[in-house]
Amino acid sequence: MAKKLVGTMKLQVPAGQANPSPPVGPALGQRGINIMEFCKAFNAKTQEMEPGAPCPTVISYYQDKSFTMDIKTPPASYFLKKAAKVKSGAKLPGKETVATVTSAQVKEIAEAKMKDLNANDVEAAMLIIMGSARSMGIEVK
Repeated sequence: MAKKLVGTMKLQVPAGQANPSPPVGPALGQRGINIMEFCKAFNAKTQEMEPGAPCPTVISYYQDKSFTMDIKTPPASYFLKKAAKVKSGAKLPGKETVATVTSAQVKEIAEAKMKDLNANDVEAAMLIIMGSARSMGIEVK
């Protein structure tokens, strides 16, 4: 018989740095998920990623206290800020530009995020990343 799904939850956890302290521990504990088991599994799955990169994670938990997790790639804004070497986007996007990135950098980001984007090819993915850059006040050259 199939496991009965109780619910799903979304967390953004730094790659390789899941620990039982807030916000991860309390969010998992109140749903009956084994916190240490999650931390060990998450850190093992994200060990080849850049340490500290924010990883959006969808956790499905079941009646028998087991869980599955789907770890997505870090957000486009994380990659764009890293490529542009800035701490944050523009205060007034559209009116001010904080940095520039090359189209080669945009293509590299699009290829890295391809599995999580709603795009059929790299060119369409690049347009999505360019839109994110524009909304952050980062110009694409």
